[in-house]
Amino acid sequence: MIESILKLLGIYFLSWFKFIAGPVLGTAAGYSVIQTILVTVSGMMSSVVVFTFIGARFKKFIEIRFPKPKFSKKNRNIVKIWKKYGEMGIAAITPLLLTPIGGTLIMVSFGVKKRRIFIQMLISSILWATFFSLTIDSILKIPFFNNLFL
Repeated sequence: MIESILKLLGIYFLSWFKFIAGPVLGTAAGYSVIQTILVTVSGMMSSVVVFTFIGARFKKFIEIRFPKPKFSKKNRNIVKIWKKYGEMGIAAITPLLLTPIGGTLIMVSFGVKKRRIFIQMLISSILWATFFSLTIDSILKIPFFNNLFL
């Protein structure tokens, strides 16, 4: 019992920092697709909630500790995505390219309202967690891959 709770908490906390860890490790742990989606979404959204509320302070702390050039290639690409697709664009790429913390801090730094951050990130996390969980589950049902990983 304790082992299964620790396994679940491990996947939950890894989803705070890297979204794709949830679907991959949830499937590896033998969870159903629904369980994998729930633990992944809850991990990401916990991270989003925490860093939305402390985001401005955390961003200032990081900027003081680690000054960066203002116009790096990464910053320019983020601004391009922001101008072209807005907050939903940042929310959509957060599980793929950014971490939940990084995507949240970007949205906070652009001045998006907290409620909008929660809604956009929740939609994005549900869609991507469903996509990744179903995809991984479907791939593992193929006999070649199922035998490969046993």
